[in-house]
Amino acid sequence: MSPSRAVLMVGEGNFSFSASACQLYSGSETSVTATCLQHQEEALRHEGAADNIQTIKDSGGTVLFEVDCTKLGECASLQGHLFDRVVFNFPHCGRKSGVKKNRELLRNFFLSCVQVLAEGGEVHVSLCNGQGGTPADQPKREWHNSWQVVAMAAEADLILSAIHPFESDKHQSYKCTGYRSQDKGFHVEKALVHVFTRSLPYTPAHLLKVEEVVEGEKVQYEIPAELSDYIFRRFLCSDSVHPVKLVQDFLLEGLAKKWPVSMMTETIPFLLTAKQLQTHCCGIDSAQCYWIHLLQKDLTSDTDTSADKENDPRPTETLLPACLTSGKGDRVRIKGVESFRSACSLDIDPEGESGMHMLRPSLLPQMEELLAKKEAIINADGHGDCEGSDESEGNKKDEACGSCNGVTSLLYEISGVVFRNVPIGLWAMPAFHELLIQGVFPSESEPGKLLGEKLETLLAPFGVSIVTEQGGLRLKAQPVGLVGKVFASDVSDNNNHVRITASLNLDLLAVLLFSLPDWRLLWSHDPRFLKQFSSHPSPGTPFHPFCLYPEPFTFDISFWTGPTWEEKNFHAVVREASCGTVEQVKLIDRFSHPDLSQTSYCYRLIYHSHTHALSHTRALQFHKHLETLLSSRLQVTIR
Repeated sequence: MSPSRAVLMVGEGNFSFSASACQLYSGSETSVTATCLQHQEEALRHEGAADNIQTIKDSGGTVLFEVDCTKLGECASLQGHLFDRVVFNFPHCGRKSGVKKNRELLRNFFLSCVQVLAEGGEVHVSLCNGQGGTPADQPKREWHNSWQVVAMAAEADLILSAIHPFESDKHQSYKCTGYRSQDKGFHVEKALVHVFTRSLPYTPAHLLKVEEVVEGEKVQYEIPAELSDYIFRRFLCSDSVHPVKLVQDFLLEGLAKKWPVSMMTETIPFLLTAKQLQTHCCGIDSAQCYWIHLLQKDLTSDTDTSADKENDPRPTETLLPACLTSGKGDRVRIKGVESFRSACSLDIDPEGESGMHMLRPSLLPQMEELLAKKEAIINADGHGDCEGSDESEGNKKDEACGSCNGVTSLLYEISGVVFRNVPIGLWAMPAFHELLIQGVFPSESEPGKLLGEKLETLLAPFGVSIVTEQGGLRLKAQPVGLVGKVFASDVSDNNNHVRITASLNLDLLAVLLFSLPDWRLLWSHDPRFLKQFSSHPSPGTPFHPFCLYPEPFTFDISFWTGPTWEEKNFHAVVREASCGTVEQVKLIDRFSHPDLSQTSYCYRLIYHSHTHALSHTRALQFHKHLETLLSSRLQVTIR
């Protein structure tokens, strides 16, 4: 324990643990406040209590009597004091109480102790082996027969951050008492200390009004509420230590050993037109696109993006840049926030709507447009041919069509966040960081195979394998599924060359390369997440969760719908209402009324979070809010 720390001991019996702790902290600036529930006369009846109390006082500690650990905020002697550590050893309701009463004791203690817990403080709870109900207990009790310590702590927005054996050897003078309200001790062999810390609060979903330039036109639109936490996060900035950036650097460094790599840092908008997607075939299902209604279009706009107007003094606008590769990011303006409203209209039929807009499902259309402009500029300068140029023009020669040996051809790279309107699933991401790599190679060199083999060499140690399928190569891994693909396309003016493109999901690769238990951790705002990557750990370094053994909660929801029903609208509302805590949605029943134009659906939702404290109470609040939103947004009748 570091110096200048304040420790609160609650539920003491004979004060032997507090006395031992005072001796252990001797010479440091740690102060100990020891409390018990009994009044002084009763406490002194415990064997050795008087000597232990004197030891605490001689060490500069404080002893308080008649302190109820479930009402610490009401204790006059503790008013105005905050503690860096609150310790409760072997809590018990007394006498022959069952697990339900002891769970309630834990719940009330956690709710109470956060009132006196300092920022960054810890709560230590020691339990006998099996009581906690976590996988660390060996053998583990059945869930209903345990004290469910993680779930009880979550009621106070606390998460289990560490767990370790109770070190009785460090406290030789500690005599455990209180078993069934007697001077008998608990079984401390294989006992565990559970360390809890505060969870960050949940951030409600909200609409973001965005302004940017798309194909020379200044447009305004709203980012869907369920996506509000997936943009402007700057994960790919040059100074970022985020794991998706580390994975990107790892891949590009590996590819650079075989081919020169050029990073494209041009600013590109979040918005695409349907025409752009149709022109540059991406293999994207239009049903997976987030279609957007424009709020306003300025046909007279010049081509300057709002990012070029960072000094605009209007106080109602906030500029938040989102990074793209080496720091020149997508930059747009956010105008206002409206909480818990609908996303964009998700029921748009894109067929024939070439003027429609969508959030970019891939970076490929914009990458190919940038490369076409770059090639046009090079050709206009008279350097479009691969032959006849002197050595000083070699870079432009490579950029125009690459070297002709199939090994040193230039690879272009661009990366950024993309959006997919997909159903909720364990590894289904509504937003992820795509890394696109593209180059033009001589056809006879089998460049697709070469690039695939190089990627497999880099990623095989992490369980990624390459499968040849119709249309190209697929990179797959268990349990996440598809993590990337490599495919070829023709070069319009050159039959001897082929364009090879690799599309990689950096988020899923980060899960694999750093052993993350959940992809949603990548979007956590908790500083404890990024802290583990501040030293730039190499791929293969396992992530150590700061939220251990989070409990899942399952709720069913059933409702009547009208004649029109689109399930993707349901998934969008679930993401928004649950603050992203629902990890699985399963349709378990469907019934169409024979006489009415109504259909009943029943879904099973699993709430689970590796980033925040999620209690049964909180999950139920999310679920009730979901019912409200479904009724108001989708006009369903909750059953």
